[in-house]
Amino acid sequence: MLDVLRRIIQQVNAARDLSQALQIVVHAVRDAMRVDAASVYFLDADTGRYVLMAQEGLSDEMVGRLRIAPGEGLVGLVVERAEPVNVEDAPSHPRYRHTLQRENGEFHGFLGIPIIQHRRVLGVLVVRQVAQRRFSETDEAFLLTLAAQLAGAITQAEATGGISRLIEEVSGRVPFMLRGRPGSPGVAIGRAHVVFAPANLERVPERKVEPEAVEAEVAAFREAVDAVRGDIQRMARRMEDVLPAEELALFDVFSMMLGSDTLVDETIARIREGRWAPAALRDTIAEHVRLFEAMEDPYLRERASDIRDLGRRILAYLQARHPPRIEIEGPVILVGEEVAAFHLAEVPRERLGAVVSARGSGTSHVAILARALGVPAVMGVEDLPVGQLQGQELIVDGYEGRIFVKPSDALRQEFDRLRGEERELAAGLESLHDLPAETPDGVRMPLYVNTGLLSDITPSLESGAEGVGLYRTEVPFLVREHFPGEDEQVRIYRHVLEGFAPRPVILRTLDVGGDKPLPYFPIQEDNPFLGWRGIRLTLDHPEIFLTQLRAILRAGQGLDNLQLMLPMITEVAEVEETARLLRRATDELLEDGIEVPVPPMGVMIEVPAAVYQIDAIARRVDFVSIGTNDLTQYLLAVDRNNAQVAELYDGLHPAVIEAILQVVEGAHRHGRPVGVCGELAGDPAAAILLLAAGVDSLSMSVASLPRVKWAIRSLPFAEARRLLDEARGLQDARAIRRLLNEALDRAGVGGLIRAGK
Repeated sequence: MLDVLRRIIQQVNAARDLSQALQIVVHAVRDAMRVDAASVYFLDADTGRYVLMAQEGLSDEMVGRLRIAPGEGLVGLVVERAEPVNVEDAPSHPRYRHTLQRENGEFHGFLGIPIIQHRRVLGVLVVRQVAQRRFSETDEAFLLTLAAQLAGAITQAEATGGISRLIEEVSGRVPFMLRGRPGSPGVAIGRAHVVFAPANLERVPERKVEPEAVEAEVAAFREAVDAVRGDIQRMARRMEDVLPAEELALFDVFSMMLGSDTLVDETIARIREGRWAPAALRDTIAEHVRLFEAMEDPYLRERASDIRDLGRRILAYLQARHPPRIEIEGPVILVGEEVAAFHLAEVPRERLGAVVSARGSGTSHVAILARALGVPAVMGVEDLPVGQLQGQELIVDGYEGRIFVKPSDALRQEFDRLRGEERELAAGLESLHDLPAETPDGVRMPLYVNTGLLSDITPSLESGAEGVGLYRTEVPFLVREHFPGEDEQVRIYRHVLEGFAPRPVILRTLDVGGDKPLPYFPIQEDNPFLGWRGIRLTLDHPEIFLTQLRAILRAGQGLDNLQLMLPMITEVAEVEETARLLRRATDELLEDGIEVPVPPMGVMIEVPAAVYQIDAIARRVDFVSIGTNDLTQYLLAVDRNNAQVAELYDGLHPAVIEAILQVVEGAHRHGRPVGVCGELAGDPAAAILLLAAGVDSLSMSVASLPRVKWAIRSLPFAEARRLLDEARGLQDARAIRRLLNEALDRAGVGGLIRAGK
């Protein structure tokens, strides 16, 4: 238990606040001690009672509501004695209280440990077992050590008033705010409706199937898959009147996954090994989830959520349970640990107010659908108290990723006012649709979109995008169980090129490997961030690369809007070798009677080595695009997905700005245009700096484009140049961001486009 104890203490010490520390403790204790329930009680100094603050294995509804007086029940006995109470059969104890009786029986084993600091009992740490159990001395020592750690944290929180606030929050006495990541812009006020996964894959037990029952188990699994496929089709039909045809393609992705030989056949193979269907499904889903969660690309990482959700729905049918339907009056705020696209489809559009999810990001399918529906969404809300939110009034701020629970009248009035401003803002942005991104003194900046889905075409065009600055061609490879053939790739790329014609479309060649391995082409590496990926992999496999190059060339026939971009370039030789393969692909097509022009070829500058070779690279390409996400990550040695160092990640770091300037100057010496296709391009404040730096185009998400356009149209180029000169004299990213935001404020648009209001 020492290793477990050390790990829990490290996690508690690293917790950002006491609330998170408590959740870590009860979750870890329940797992480590293999008990049925773990809980923590705190003293409410105002009432003198001990309040249930966190739990695992009890009821979420009791958190903040269950209050015990000193001497009341076994928890009160722990307080009264200020020492551990270890009872093998709790219901037979004279001080036992029946508050926590379960539907299928009572808890019998009980161990309560006082949390003591300076002779005061600040709280009680409790574990419970359904079966009779006398906990060992080792168990007591384990919990005593944890209680000592909690005592220090509680004392510190008391000194800052944190305990009182936390008790008030869980008790429902005052409003409080939660934070997540913006998923879809907008503001909504409504009542929370909590949605749950239809089944729990993680807790499926292992079970063997007799040989004569294997085929019946296979048939049950196939029936469950067919049932879920039918659900998807019905949901898609329900959304036909709400979403354009391109957006409905998101449901096709689910159908494609269900039709995947990999997903279905792997599960059936496990069943035929003698395992029952739920466990076989559990392991297949877990394998695919691990594969996608290991990927660096946020969009692709989010596909793990889709796979997990499909698995749960199949399991629900295997367990002879249908996924729960949502029947609630609107406006409703959907809240859950992992809200899925299915949940949105089950709510009538006129009743849907917003989405709040503990998991996911702006690239989740549910976030994409929310944006298409014009519904605010906040994703990735850590420590979301799902059990406490059912029926509560919420304000959802999709711009800044905030959720206000039980808002005051004053707060509600303020957000009502902001919703009015939002409607005015929407009308203002709509008026910019047909206007160029041009400064008041006549300097123009073309704005493009980044995309990887065919369903993004309509929203991109409606946003006023002038083309596609980055199309991720790896998506068709990642959603299939084998390499897509040349003809199949032609159809996909052609759809995108035709959809945007005559606007330019930059197709990035296959960018997989290392952190984004294909399911059918797995790669194991110790450090995938510095591994076999992007152009390195495709040049090592010309049979794959040539097939893609031929497909891209064929897709662009007669459209004259195709451009080609190479990812992860680190040396000149990679550019030259790709150029040779491109000529070879052109020659092979000519031999087949297909004459195609060689499209403009560019590179992504996302590795510091390429920054310092920009002159040599620029001489060999037609354009350059700076991928600021990876460039920032590599320059600063910061993994932006690592919570411990994520705060150090900032694209406005002086080193990143100087690298961008060096690339622009080097490429322009050779007459090559420079674009930026990372997240920095979609930041209105940063866009002003990029404009001043001489960047020739910006490419961003659809949602970012109107505000970036507004920022550019609000500041003269001369002012942008002055800001760049001043920014280069600053040594801190925060100071640079403050400088730019103040400039937007002076222009009268800072509060609207910077803060998203």
